[in-house]
Amino acid sequence: MQRLYDFLRRHPTGVDTFWAVVLFGFSLLWVGTTYRAIATPLAYGVVAALLSLVVALRRRMPEKMLVLALVLGLAQLAFGLVPFMADFAMLVIIYTVAAHDGPRWASRLALAGGLSAATLSQLRWPLEGGNDSSAAKVFFTVIMTVPFALAWVLGDSLRTRRAYFAQLEERASRLEKEREAQAKVAVAAERARIARELHDVVAHNVSVMVVQADGAAYVMDSSPETAKQALETISSTGRQALAEMRRLLGILRTGEHQEAGEYVPQPDVRQIEDLVEQVRGAGLTVDFKIEGTARPLPSGVELTAYRIVQEALTNTRKHGGPEAGASVRLVYFDDGLGLLVEDDGRGAPQEMYEDGGADGRGHGLIGMRERVGMVGGTLDAGPRPGGGFRISALLPLKPAH
Repeated sequence: MQRLYDFLRRHPTGVDTFWAVVLFGFSLLWVGTTYRAIATPLAYGVVAALLSLVVALRRRMPEKMLVLALVLGLAQLAFGLVPFMADFAMLVIIYTVAAHDGPRWASRLALAGGLSAATLSQLRWPLEGGNDSSAAKVFFTVIMTVPFALAWVLGDSLRTRRAYFAQLEERASRLEKEREAQAKVAVAAERARIARELHDVVAHNVSVMVVQADGAAYVMDSSPETAKQALETISSTGRQALAEMRRLLGILRTGEHQEAGEYVPQPDVRQIEDLVEQVRGAGLTVDFKIEGTARPLPSGVELTAYRIVQEALTNTRKHGGPEAGASVRLVYFDDGLGLLVEDDGRGAPQEMYEDGGADGRGHGLIGMRERVGMVGGTLDAGPRPGGGFRISALLPLKPAH
């Protein structure tokens, strides 16, 4: 049954031709049995053939068939050809034009022709049998007009429904494309975040390794035990850096975020103390304090706080000089987390931090601003009065709208 239905849908003109032949046969039978005494049977046959043609080609050229049907209707009025079976084609063409997504003038013309057909027919062929009262004429005219009106209403409703579903499909397609575009943007943003993570990992761990290597070389002869501890620190730091780099580069290479894991465990605020201890072990004096009541924060805020402190201490080791010291303050507010990282070293030029510098460095502070912006916070960074550098950040619990 489904195959038959699909076949009929694929061959609409064939289906219409079949019904046109049926209509033509019944019209000839009607003429032969009802109008035996008429003098113009050939005229009825021609009109029946042309109206059957209207049915056969109604979906291929609806506007032309509508005009042909109207011309045939006017010809019947002019030559006195009484309405007969073939005139059913006028109902069919009115429905077809109303349902077709063609020019609106055709639909309006079909409606006007359908509404006026019964009135013109009544004027041309008044009621027989002596019942010529005005009420009877009006009632008969209304009854005969209803089929034409219903045909147009059904066709127009079908056209409106089809347009509605087409609009829904277009909207669904547009939403699907938007989702794909958003997915691509999300992937690009995630990869940019991974690149920032990689920068933080490499900059921090390599900086620690360089400082420890310099210290080990300096005390190799005078204090072998201290040199040994420095080498152990270099070894553990290097393994940690390699593990982080493998994880991040593996994600970038495959793009399979779900299979690679959700980048956990991510550093959080509690690990800042471990970070400070690691930096102290590398020879940098760091004063670390926490103010307020510690409590769990959103993962994005905790990761941003950790990376800001990590980048700030890395910059202190790189630019602060051999005698530089730093201080880290974490302040828990009711609606967010405050960070203050300062050092008393000589620092780097402000232009290097903001513009990247002539040598292409300075991406650390740019990454900080991006991270802070992602969580809706604010960042203030620059040289301190009297020397050194200060980084101050406020990270809200909820991003600003």
